[in-house]
Amino acid sequence: MELETHRSFPSELQSLVVAANARLAASHAVERLWANDHRLWKDDPTDITNRLGWLTVIESMKSRAEELRTFASAAKKRGISDVVLLGMGGSSLGPEVLRASFGPSRGYPRLWVLDSTVPGWVRQVTKAIDPARSLFILASKSGGTIEVMSLFAHFWELVHQTPGNQGGAQFLAITDPGTGLEKLAAEHQFWRIFTNPPDIGGRYSVLSYFGLVPAALMGIDVARLLARATDMAKACRIMPPLGENPGADLGATMASLARAGRNKITLIASPQIETFGLWAEQLLAESTGKEGTGLIPVASEPLVSPTAYGADRLFVYLRLKGDENRQLDRQVAGLARQGHPVLTLALQDRYDLAAEFFRWEIATALAGHLLGIHPFDQPNVQESKDNTARVLEAIQSTGKLPKQTTATATQAAAQLKRQCRLGSYVAILAYTTPSSKMEQAISSLRKELVSHHHVTTTAGYGPRYLHSTGQLHKGGPSIGIFLQLVDPMSPDLSIPGKPFTFRTLAQAQAAGDIQALKSHRQQAILLPLGKNPVATIQALTKSLAPRSAVRHPRKQPTKGRRTSKK
Repeated sequence: MELETHRSFPSELQSLVVAANARLAASHAVERLWANDHRLWKDDPTDITNRLGWLTVIESMKSRAEELRTFASAAKKRGISDVVLLGMGGSSLGPEVLRASFGPSRGYPRLWVLDSTVPGWVRQVTKAIDPARSLFILASKSGGTIEVMSLFAHFWELVHQTPGNQGGAQFLAITDPGTGLEKLAAEHQFWRIFTNPPDIGGRYSVLSYFGLVPAALMGIDVARLLARATDMAKACRIMPPLGENPGADLGATMASLARAGRNKITLIASPQIETFGLWAEQLLAESTGKEGTGLIPVASEPLVSPTAYGADRLFVYLRLKGDENRQLDRQVAGLARQGHPVLTLALQDRYDLAAEFFRWEIATALAGHLLGIHPFDQPNVQESKDNTARVLEAIQSTGKLPKQTTATATQAAAQLKRQCRLGSYVAILAYTTPSSKMEQAISSLRKELVSHHHVTTTAGYGPRYLHSTGQLHKGGPSIGIFLQLVDPMSPDLSIPGKPFTFRTLAQAQAAGDIQALKSHRQQAILLPLGKNPVATIQALTKSLAPRSAVRHPRKQPTKGRRTSKK
């Protein structure tokens, strides 16, 4: 495959990458990875030996590409107008990247990815579709995710209340063998059940049925996707010199710079593929954010003046050929001139996303080896789930949420000003319904924090982030400040057959996560958004703005002789 990588690093940072590649070579890391040697990470094989199926799933999926194409054609012939994917984390983020990057092909249905319990978001999708002409995908590796089951109850009832519906034939499942979802799908006579190889973790599953079934239904050429992934897989088998192995080199780059204090992996992407960061964010955060260490992925952060950033960043620019790149090119060049390390990965077209999925999976696995952590488990994710269950029980017995300490916009701004330090990051956790105005308000808040308070920012919608960056928040380095934004979620929406509503579930998830963060002694701020959520965020942003234009001098990244690689 045609790979083009450009590195603009100060020479002292490039020497760290060279040394990390040498360590991978000395430990035979690439060879051991492909041989499924669990000792590359830990002596205990638990959650390693049964999590390496992603290395070879591409080959097995290639033999099913025609089956998927035929299935998508059958859906098209049935007049399906919309496909609604109900999933969380690894089951939803890969499809979301493909949805946003490709859009539907002519004559094929639109894809909606619903990974939220916020009632406004559920209602938004519900109103946008024709229930009798829609196909619903229940995607869950475990088969019992509370969000997926709650959404299924809602749409199952909606379909059956709609004249002309086809019942279970409007549903399909993607899950592991033997799960409760597989049984439910059979009992409810779903159209299809796609049983995924069980030895693949959710965040490594995009090139399996979890990513490829939604892709096929949108009219994406699955065989072409898999061909690009195959080319990358071949390149990632290369042994020393490891600089020629694209996955190993990216892993060495991220891990070595993280050990040098540059653990904020800031992803910049061309407009058409901008959502790639959502998928990479989960992969990096959930795989490496544990044992007090980890790579902190930064996706969709607005770019600001190069002088506003501290010496804690690695910038990775995914540049899609032929896209509207002029402004990004200028901004990225400015970062390099300022002495920030910038790695540019060139994509020839959108199908190269499949190659990038595999490159980043290899990179994450090998970065885990260099960081001394196990990249396939998620030991802290269950905490928030358990807390959610306890909060739901409390609500059902008392009729109200447990008492929580909240802040006003002014108080939240004051806390952030006190807590923001160089090297820290602010995670914005928004339990609200996305809209262009909401996206702009959050973007402006992030820009203010980076420009004037010189911290890194991340942002995620709840409860999506619980299945994405939640592991990093509890198990990663203790340098996070967590700002939870919760709107009133009115009007509410019932969940058929459940003793709680979507609002109650979302509020319980938010409260359970705050409890988990505080149990890890993390700094957490809860800001209720009130009747006008956008205005509240804007008020917070205004309160964070400096009263004076005077800037304090800051230590900037060291400039040195630069190295580049084609």
